Amino acid sequence: MLEFVQKITDGNFKAISKAISLVENEHDEAKELLKKIYKYTGKAYKVGITGPPGAGKSTLVFQLTKLLRNEGKKVGIIAVDPTSPFTGGSLLGDRVRMSELALDDGVFIRSMATRGSLGGLSKKAIEAGDILDAAGFDYVIFETVGVGQSELDIVKAADTVVVVLVPESGDSIQAMKAGLMEIADIFVLNKSDREGADIAANAIKSVLSFRMRKDEWEVEVIKTIGNAGFGVDTLLNQIKKHRDFLFRTGEFEKRRKEKLKSKIKEIVEERLRENFWTRDRVKLLDERISSITNSHINPIEIAEELIAHFYQQNSL
Repeated sequence: MLEFVQKITDGNFKAISKAISLVENEHDEAKELLKKIYKYTGKAYKVGITGPPGAGKSTLVFQLTKLLRNEGKKVGIIAVDPTSPFTGGSLLGDRVRMSELALDDGVFIRSMATRGSLGGLSKKAIEAGDILDAAGFDYVIFETVGVGQSELDIVKAADTVVVVLVPESGDSIQAMKAGLMEIADIFVLNKSDREGADIAANAIKSVLSFRMRKDEWEVEVIKTIGNAGFGVDTLLNQIKKHRDFLFRTGEFEKRRKEKLKSKIKEIVEERLRENFWTRDRVKLLDERISSITNSHINPIEIAEELIAHFYQQNSL
């Protein structure tokens, strides 16, 4: 294991790929691996690129990565794709779009399926980001599946959240007032050469004027044309400006601590869930359900019986 960890921290792509696969497939070695690499994390700056389907997120990630590589920065990309509800397969199209970067030894690209996660990120994507962090990447970019308002778990992964919209997103802008609009640190209006771009930009600014933030960061709306690279340098500068703001105000450390607290809670809840649903308790639940008619099901009493069984078993 120590030799494996050394290869990861040395930036060995084969070792990094294997490590992410172990985590993604919930292999027995994954937990121990994450324990070993965690002390090497905390240096990468993490950027989330999110927004509705067709907004051009992959193109922007591609263009941002090229700019960062020109600065000599190493970039890790976690591209999260939708999982088919029928086959469990994923489109994994981002790797095709970013094929030009595949030969760059300073860029690592990994496509991951959501595997049923409704929040836009695979549950394992954050841990994959930690692996890339430990491997010495300067930036880790999460590109999330565009599922709209439920895509709020990007906040758990990223230091800076970029929400990408297009001129046709007018109705979506209104719908996202209480959702996706609340998490953006930067807004991008991509494909801004299309008709209605100015109207859409003003609509975003209008919504932002009603939004209350916990910090004093002023959210900007940046126009880009991703496939032409227009405005992407402005976007990168704004990301850096936001990073500087977080460090200057102490918000960076505060956010990282909140993410750590959230992660610890998730680990505890996952372990308790694993320990709770033993074969005996699943059998007990099935017996209770099958022994009563629907009209007399009392879920509270059944839940309390299962919890009592759990405490009884653990007190022995």
